[in-house]
Amino acid sequence: MNLKLGIYEHYKSGKKYRVISMAKHSETLEDMVVYEALYENEMSKLWVRPLSIFLEEVEFEGKRIPRFTYLSEK
Repeated sequence: MNLKLGIYEHYKSGKKYRVISMAKHSETLEDMVVYEALYENEMSKLWVRPLSIFLEEVEFEGKRIPRFTYLSEK
């Protein structure tokens, strides 16, 4: 499955991230999302998350919503 590259917003924090690539887990071959925090983050600027978790819906304030919402290409 392909994921649109671009800017996404996290449902809970409202913080923005840039999806920069897809990758494969070296052991399981699971699809992974490589993304960059677009805010100051001392822990790391780059993150990876399984595609299945990146795309899943979560329950928030009694509603099912996407964990990350696509905003734009840039």
